[in-house]
Parts: sequence; structure tokens; C-alpha cells
Amino acid sequence: MKITIILASYDSGHYHGGMGQGPDALIAGGLVDALTIAGHEVAVVDIGRVGGDQEREIATGFAVCNAVSGEVRIAIDRGRFPVVLAGNCLTSAGAVAGEGADAIIWADQHGDLNTPETSVYGFLDGMALATVLGLCWRPMASAIPGFKPIDPSRCVLLDARDLDPAEEELLKTLPVIRAECSGVGPATAKLKAAGAKGVHMHLDLDVHDPKDLQANRYVTSGGPSPEQLRGAACAMALAVPVVGITISAYDPAFDAQAEVPPRVGRLLNDLIATIEGR
Repeated sequence: MKITIILASYDSGHYHGGMGQGPDALIAGGLVDALTIAGHEVAVVDIGRVGGDQEREIATGFAVCNAVSGEVRIAIDRGRFPVVLAGNCLTSAGAVAGEGADAIIWADQHGDLNTPETSVYGFLDGMALATVLGLCWRPMASAIPGFKPIDPSRCVLLDARDLDPAEEELLKTLPVIRAECSGVGPATAKLKAAGAKGVHMHLDLDVHDPKDLQANRYVTSGGPSPEQLRGAACAMALAVPVVGITISAYDPAFDAQAEVPPRVGRLLNDLIATIEGR
């Protein structure tokens, strides 16, 4: 398969800070080599600095989405499969826009379903899925080229276990499909029944059980092992049409043994083989 890896090296508006170091660390850890050895043709595109000299979480975060949307669209127009490596989860809004995706699988230990009205900490990334679903930041999201909010009935929230009370209450009112990696079959069936035609797969690496793999500072017990996530992601990709992937939230400062990059290589290789063979 022809693959374009798009680097979006930002964390909360800071270029190459914190989790913004993750995309380069994954590349340095052999991701391109792993995909190339598996027979894929890989190009790497870096969006670089965006949004001017001032690093502002909100403005810069959406500028990153704008840039990613454009690069994803270019990749697809050239017949290439887009894989976005991002520091922040919000970046998936740009990938969704560029792909024209109408459904999403969101694997994350967090719900990312806060809004400015409900957020206790004001953390923009905690509003990432809410933004994708059109629940907040509507004017800024609508300015992302190609962005259309995804209907919550075509959203699978996978292994989210660290939810704020407001998120729990919101989920009681939304038709979001909740699932764990151990049982994705019914969730995928619901996604298909909802009419999903182009699915974006968002994989926040902190979805893993931190006992098996710690990707960043956010640690909540439970969650899947890397093998369980890989199996679940591939099972879902076999059942529904995945049109793009985002890998987010890797902070190499919390991975002293550099365990994450080879695990991501195996995950992507298996996922792409599944998508290619579908």
C-alpha cells in the first residue's frame, strides 16, 4: 500500500513539547522501516510550524487541524492512505475533515467529551471528541477545510474508563456506541447499521493498560494490552471501511525503554494489512 505519514508535532499549542515529541520519536524508532520492510511505499510529510510565532493552545490547535486536513486530502487525492502522528487528540478533527469520514472509532482511556461549559481544567484536548461530534467549538471546527461533524450514532468509544461526571451524564443522552476491546463485534455491527461508509480510526496510545505499556503521564488502571488493542482494531477494520488512522499522545519522556515505537509499528502493520486485504 502507498502510505503517507503526516507529522503534527504539537502538544497544547507547543511545537515539539511534551507529547509533541511523539511523532518524531516514532519515526526515529523505526516506524518507516517497519512499514517498508512489510512491503509498503511510505512517504513522510511534516506540517512543521503553523499559526505564526505565538503558541496559543486553542488557535494553534485548530491551525494544526487545518494543516492536517490539507495534507490528508493531498494524500488521498494521490491514492495514498493517510496515517497522522499527532501529539494531541484534537488533530483527528483535521484528519476527519481531510478524509470526509462519516464515522469514527475513538480508542482512548478518556472520553474527550468535555465542552467549555463542562470542563473543570479547561484542557482543549479533553474536548477533542466533542469537537469531532459537533458539540463544541463549532465556528472554529467549521473553518477546517472539509469538516463535517460526525453523528454520535456513528461513533464507537473504545475502552474509555477515566470519565468526568459531566461526560458520564452526556453519554447518557447520546447514541455513542461504547465498547471494550474484548467485545468489539456488537459495536462494529451497530456502526455498520448506522450507515458508516468511511471510518476514521483514532488511537490514543494511553488507552493501553499502563502495566503493559505507558505512553504518557496519564495513567488509569485497566485497559487493553497492546495485543488486545491490535486484535480489536484489526477486527473492526475488517468489518468496516477505515479511511485513515491517527496515532496520538505519545510522550517519549514516559517511555524510558523505548517500548512504544516497535509496538506502534506492529499495530500499524497489522492494521494496514487488514485494511488492504479487506
